Amino acid sequence: EDLIKEKVRKQAEEENHLKLEQERKRTSDALKQVEDMKRKLEQGSQQSQGEVLELEFEQALAREFPFDEIKPVGKGIRGGDILHIVKNTSGLTCGTILWETKNTKAWSDGWITKLKDDQRSVHADVAVIISQVVPQGVSILGEVHGVIVGEYSSFLGIARLTRSRLIDVALHRNAIQNSEGKKDVLYNYVTSKEFKHRMEAIAESFKVQQDALEVEKRWFGKKWSNQEKALRKMIDNTYGMRGELESIMGKELEPAQELDMLSDGIEVDVEVTVEEQLF
Repeated sequence: EDLIKEKVRKQAEEENHLKLEQERKRTSDALKQVEDMKRKLEQGSQQSQGEVLELEFEQALAREFPFDEIKPVGKGIRGGDILHIVKNTSGLTCGTILWETKNTKAWSDGWITKLKDDQRSVHADVAVIISQVVPQGVSILGEVHGVIVGEYSSFLGIARLTRSRLIDVALHRNAIQNSEGKKDVLYNYVTSKEFKHRMEAIAESFKVQQDALEVEKRWFGKKWSNQEKALRKMIDNTYGMRGELESIMGKELEPAQELDMLSDGIEVDVEVTVEEQLF
């Protein structure tokens, strides 16, 4: 009888222990499920906060830069969060900025590598990470391995500086391209038949003017030669008449100084060349 009682007692103890272990397991499983649900809820909340922050970020860029094209990168698509296509007031596309926003409490160096890969995939000119926390060595704003990193408070300043640099580079590049194009156009014109014909026409016009000038020089030379001969004949006749009068009247005839001056003046003028008379 004692053996039966002992056996029954042990069996009861084992059954109670089993029930207790089962209860403990159920409790442990329930606590684990609660923790999992809490973690998922927290993650979901962080994701929701991140999406709201990203939307506000996108709207702020659109308000600040109305000429630019601001568009979000779709979920599941490789390429950051926001693609910012920079345009000047004339609508010319000057470059692209790839923005990545982070709403976490810890920095990860892996973000840099990933965003650089995304930058190459979308062919962006500049990649920027805006985060609540920045890596060591960066204060408010910095550059890490070719990626601009900044806090949320500085993102508009980063956007202004980056846009300005992209616009300047684009304008400089276009100026060089236009300059090279003008050189090609000028070379083609100088080596063209049109330019050759134009130069021939100019040369022919010079020749016509030169020939006309030579004709005028010969005409005026002949004219002045005839005038010179006529004047010399008049002076000679006048001197002859003067000599005849002196032989008749003797010393009573007054000296003719004007006649001497006229003769001297004619001799001086006659020595002037045709070119000096013309010019």
